[in-house]
Amino acid sequence: MTAMSTGPGVVLDLIRSGAATTRRELVDRLGWSRVTLSRRLDELLGAGLIETVGQQSSSGGRPPEQFAIAADAGVILAIDVGGSHTRIGVTDLSSAVLTEDEADIGLFDGPDEIFSWAMQVFDFLLPRVGRSRAHVKAVGVGVPGPVDVTTNLLGTPQNDRRWEGIRIEDYLAQYLDRAVVAVDRDVNIMALGEHRLAWPGYRDLVVVKVGMGIGCAFVWNGGVYRGARGGAGTISAPRTGRPSDPLVRLEQVASGRVIRDRLAEAGRTVSTSAEIVALARSGDRLVVQLVEECGELIGAALADVVGLVNPEAVVVGGNLAGAGERFLGAIRAGILGTTHPFSRRGLQIEASRLGPKAGVRGASLIAQDALFDAERVERTLREEPAFRLDTPSVSFA
Repeated sequence: MTAMSTGPGVVLDLIRSGAATTRRELVDRLGWSRVTLSRRLDELLGAGLIETVGQQSSSGGRPPEQFAIAADAGVILAIDVGGSHTRIGVTDLSSAVLTEDEADIGLFDGPDEIFSWAMQVFDFLLPRVGRSRAHVKAVGVGVPGPVDVTTNLLGTPQNDRRWEGIRIEDYLAQYLDRAVVAVDRDVNIMALGEHRLAWPGYRDLVVVKVGMGIGCAFVWNGGVYRGARGGAGTISAPRTGRPSDPLVRLEQVASGRVIRDRLAEAGRTVSTSAEIVALARSGDRLVVQLVEECGELIGAALADVVGLVNPEAVVVGGNLAGAGERFLGAIRAGILGTTHPFSRRGLQIEASRLGPKAGVRGASLIAQDALFDAERVERTLREEPAFRLDTPSVSFA
């Protein structure tokens, strides 16, 4: 949308973000006449996109009318695909979680298996909250690999070749042909959830997700930075050879997959990052040693990142973060012990505040952003004057 737009989409953006939720606040932010604003509010109310909610306190006279997204007008499905573990949730249109589930199924089971399983579980969960597929307005999906923002195709290289060059919308169309679909890297959706819901006062974050693989995301000036084609955040391992040697991806030397392989060399079998965490928390000496070594390498790699982007905080999430302070402490020591003094001044290094729910919340948020995109809203209201968001099986074109 352009800054000069006077359509209903910009009003919806302000209400949805909480930046302006009363007529007075909206007029002050937009500089419109009250007549113009009333017309746009009537359009949004008539389409069931917003509703009036509790009134704000007032110094006298009639309390001002307050507006919010019509959260109960439908539901969003959220899917957070991990390397060995996937979480899914059903949220309302404000991204509040209504119900969720998880299983040890992930990237290496392939997209056919993942989405078939997810829809079976959604069909079980939806009746629990009095809904069905007909009420699904949008789907948000996080995947552990690059997503080309210019084409919406999953990029290369993927850790499993079955995921390369596919379009998630095509997989979901067989189940939900009218829902809006939004897809991003799993660590990007985690970063979005952490920023908006757990670190709202922070404008610049580095967010790391560590499980069987590793992902890194950047929140810059309040938004997730994805790079020219969606590939931002690939971290390389600290160099150990000649400067001219090819870079090695960090997850090849420090990740749950590396710990799993090291344990296999010792004659021990684990399959998931959750199993590694359980062993670490039980005090298993070898697993604790491997987790700490992994954390130190991750911290050393992040030291360069901290120097380059100078974030306010480094947020560590993903299943392996469940190993606790031994893991986080090793990452903290690796960063603070090697990065530049100015870069580490005031730097916070903390575990994810949303914990395991970060991915589901973030997946719902990207779907919410796509569903309520200002241009989409204005186009739909222009082309379908009788449009109602809360009509089953109806979504934005």
